[in-house]
Amino acid sequence: MLDYLILLLVSFLANAFSAFVGGGAGLLQLPVLLFLGLPFSMALATHKLATVALGVGATLRHCRERTLDLRFSGVILASGLPGVVLGANIILQVPDKLATASLGVLTIGLGFYSWLSPALGQQLQLKHRTFTGYLIGSFVIFFIGILNGSLTSGTGLFVTLWLVYWFGLDYKSAVAYTLVLVGLFWNGSGALTLMLQTEVRWDWIPVLLVGSFLGGYVGAHLSIVKSNKMIKRTFEVVTILVGIKLISGVV
Repeated sequence: MLDYLILLLVSFLANAFSAFVGGGAGLLQLPVLLFLGLPFSMALATHKLATVALGVGATLRHCRERTLDLRFSGVILASGLPGVVLGANIILQVPDKLATASLGVLTIGLGFYSWLSPALGQQLQLKHRTFTGYLIGSFVIFFIGILNGSLTSGTGLFVTLWLVYWFGLDYKSAVAYTLVLVGLFWNGSGALTLMLQTEVRWDWIPVLLVGSFLGGYVGAHLSIVKSNKMIKRTFEVVTILVGIKLISGVV
């Protein structure tokens, strides 16, 4: 019973923070699964499956606002999903310490880049909506998809900042796209691919799903009602913490 209470609390907090800033649920949730005794492959598959409920909760909240453009959403899905499946297929065969450490350094860099760019993501200024712009943007999203399928946490933050930097979204809009498309569709595809290759701790899934769903809904609500400035500052703190966590895990 104590394990279930811990899982519920951690899942809620991790996914609420993730839904607020557009990524980073694995910062808290995955280490707890490992601490409670799951081997890495089982913990990763269990975590990926549980975070699908984050996308469901966030989707329900954001659908009420009708903030997502279906055509643009299709671009993100079409370019990212193949990368997710590819990444999930290679993670269990490839040692990931160097990749994880590199991702940690890059994630910290994202946080500092945002911190040093005060105007970044504060207003919606759409750009790169040409064929070439979509092509370059889709290639980067495909690469992020590979990272999402193969690594444990932080890749949603990459999607959020890329949508802000390249396509000119504000933080509110970028977080909405990340939560719905990455949280629901990318994580769902990654979870399904991992489930075909390794075991899942099924008796923990219901508790994790409840915490993930509630956290996703609450975090999405906060991302809607709070200012771009607050989301930006929280994003910067979370990216730096995620980066430190990734680096410390391989040192």
